Amino acid sequence: MFKRMLLLVLIFPVLSACSSLWLAANSGNTRQGASSSLVDYLYPNGEIPPAVSDQLPSLSLPLRVGIAFVPSPYQGDIAAAEKQELLEQVANAFRDRPYVQSIDAIPDTYMQSARGLTGMQQVASLYGVDVMALVSYDQISFTDEKKSSLLYWTIIGAVAVKGSTNEVQTLIDTAVFDVATTRLLFRAPGSHRSEEDSTLIDLSKDLRKLRSAGFSAATADMIVNLDTELDGFREAVARGERAEVQWREGAGVGGVGSLALSLLALLVLVAFCREWRHRRLQPSRIRIDRRRQR
Repeated sequence: MFKRMLLLVLIFPVLSACSSLWLAANSGNTRQGASSSLVDYLYPNGEIPPAVSDQLPSLSLPLRVGIAFVPSPYQGDIAAAEKQELLEQVANAFRDRPYVQSIDAIPDTYMQSARGLTGMQQVASLYGVDVMALVSYDQISFTDEKKSSLLYWTIIGAVAVKGSTNEVQTLIDTAVFDVATTRLLFRAPGSHRSEEDSTLIDLSKDLRKLRSAGFSAATADMIVNLDTELDGFREAVARGERAEVQWREGAGVGGVGSLALSLLALLVLVAFCREWRHRRLQPSRIRIDRRRQR
């Protein structure tokens, strides 16, 4: 018994020192981030953006749309599956709109090999698209050690249960450009902020979950704003703002053309029903008039 007590007394300083080093290595605040900059992609090496022309872009409807992620200097910061899911949600926002003909998701490899406004135009020309929807993101995570960190001593040594606060701020932005003029037509941002307490043992796992959840929530917010911006862009074009539009030859067969034909058919049907009802009621009015004359 005495030998066991002596052994604990001797190893106590060693365990304490190891524990202190471990605590020191994991103490303090940490900051991590993942981002893709739209400005750095379109204007690399500090290029100065050109002056914006007063002339409105001329768009040929229905539009052929290309969607792509802005390249990031960090490899694997966002999972490929998450990127694919986000692009699909952006594509769904454009689908079923009468002024959109097709949507193409452009792989990252094409975007990484061509930068700047000219690079964007080259990629767009390769896919034959009229407008480009470029998706960029910025996610920052903070981990702050809570002051209520606890250190427990057991027979096998020191066990530290650290309390940390994880905070994740996520911003996702979709900017839509006219390829011919490289002019920004509209943009739709989405953001989310989340905060959660965690222990040191589960810190990495909880932080990964928080990042993934923040990415999904910011995407959902962006999609809502994108729907609003698409509707607003259509209304602005109808007022002669933001862009001038003309329909491609033969485009009236589908899209707005078919909608107009359907509306015209409905108006003709309504007119026919009114005329038929008028003629049906006409003999009754004649009989009433004759009775009055008698």
